[in-house]
Amino acid sequence: MNRNIILIIIAVSVIPLIIVSSTIYYQFRSSYHEKVNDHLRELVQSHAQNIDYFLQEKLSNIRLLGDNWGWDKLADEPILQERLAALQKGFGRDFVDLGVINAAGEQIAYAGPFKLAKADYSDAEWFRKAIQSEFYISDVFLGLRGLPHFIIAVRNSGETGRWILRATIDFVRFTSLVENIRLGQTGFAFILNNKGELQTKPITRPTADIIAGKTIYAEFLAKSSVSPDRVPIAVKSDSDRKENIYIAAFLKKGDWLLVYQQRMADAFADLDKTFILTTVLMFFGLVAIVIMAFTLSKTVVKRVAEADSEKQLMSKKVVETGKLASVGELAAGIAHEINNPVAIMVEEAGWMGDLMEEITFDESENRVEFERAITQIQTQGKRCKEITHKLLSFARKTDATIHDVNIKELLEELVALSSQRAKYGMVEIRTDFAPNLPSLRVSPSELQQVFF
Repeated sequence: MNRNIILIIIAVSVIPLIIVSSTIYYQFRSSYHEKVNDHLRELVQSHAQNIDYFLQEKLSNIRLLGDNWGWDKLADEPILQERLAALQKGFGRDFVDLGVINAAGEQIAYAGPFKLAKADYSDAEWFRKAIQSEFYISDVFLGLRGLPHFIIAVRNSGETGRWILRATIDFVRFTSLVENIRLGQTGFAFILNNKGELQTKPITRPTADIIAGKTIYAEFLAKSSVSPDRVPIAVKSDSDRKENIYIAAFLKKGDWLLVYQQRMADAFADLDKTFILTTVLMFFGLVAIVIMAFTLSKTVVKRVAEADSEKQLMSKKVVETGKLASVGELAAGIAHEINNPVAIMVEEAGWMGDLMEEITFDESENRVEFERAITQIQTQGKRCKEITHKLLSFARKTDATIHDVNIKELLEELVALSSQRAKYGMVEIRTDFAPNLPSLRVSPSELQQVFF
C-alpha cells in the first residue's frame, strides 16, 4: 500500500512537471533559435552592406578621379603620383597604387610602391573584362606583384580611344572588414567568389575548416542568381561530425559570397547553459517530490492504520455490546423460566406448611426435619425470586423510570448478584460504605449497568 501511494504521488507530481517543463523549454528553444538566427542574419547582412559600401565608395572615388582629370593629366606619372597621395591622405592606406592603361593593355603611367611601370595587362583576365564594362571589381589574385590583391577599374573614353584607370585596394584593410565579423569562440567570416574560391582567408581559422563545409557554399552560390538579396542560413555537420551554422550574404550583385560560420554549440552556448540549469533544477525538484512522496505516504499510511485500529476497536466494542445485550436477553429469558417453577415451589411449600399445622404429628425427629426442610424451601425460593428479579431488572433495556435510589442498597444488590461469579473466580468482594450516603434521582437499571 505504501509503495502504491508513493508511486501515485510521484506520477501525479512528476508527469505534469515533465510535460509543462518540456513544453516551456521547447517553446523557449524555438524562440531562442529564431532570435539567434535573426541576430546572425542581421549581423552578416549589415557587414555585407558595409563591405559593398566600401567597394562602391572606392569605385566612386576612381570614377570621379577619371572624370575630373582625364587621360591627358593622369597619363603624366607625377600628376598620377600626386592624385594617389591625395587619395591616401583622404582615405588612409585604402588605395595601394594607381595605373593608367590604354586599350591595348599597356600601362602608360603608374603610381605606387611596386615596379609596375610599362606593365602589359593585355592577357590579364581582369583587363579583358574591364575593357568591356564601364567599371569592374576583380576577384583576388596574385598578378605580377605575387601578392594577393584585387583591383577596381573604371573605363574611360577620350580622343585617344578607350582607356582604363586602375586602383589596387589594400588587401589587409579589406580583409579587416571581414575579420571584424566574429562572435563567440568559433565564429569567423570569409568571402568566396562565384567559383567557390577564397577571396579572404580568416587569420584565426585553418583553411580546412572552410573546405569541410564546401557543399553548403555551393548551395549558397547556386541561390545567388535566384535571389541575390536573400540571406540564407543552414546547419550542416563537418568532417568531425560537429554541427556548424552557416549564414551567407551576397556581395557585388552576387559575384561574391560573404559567409559566416560558427559551431552550433558555441552559437547556442547560452541555451545549453539554460538547459543544464533547467535540468539541475528539475532534478532537485524530482528529489523534493520523491522525499515529499515518502513523507506524505508514511503520514497517510499512519493515519489509515490509526483509523483501521479505531475501527477495529469500535467493532470489538460493538461485538461486546451485542454479546452483553444477548447475555441480558438470555438472562431475562432464564429468569422468566426459573421464576415460574420457583413460584410454584414456594406456594407448594406454603401449602405443605399449612397441612402440617392441621394434621397432628407425634413429636419426632422427622417432624422437626420436615418443618426445617419446608422453611428452607421457602427461604431459598424467596432468594431465587430475588435473584431472578434482579436479573430482570438488570437485563431490562428501557427503564426510563427515574426516582430516588439508595446507592448503598443498589450496590449491595449488585454485589449479591455477582457473589456467585466472584466465588467461582476465587475473588472476595468487600464493601465499605459511608453511613450517610445520599440518595440519587436516577434510573436504577441504567445505574446498575454502569456499576456492573
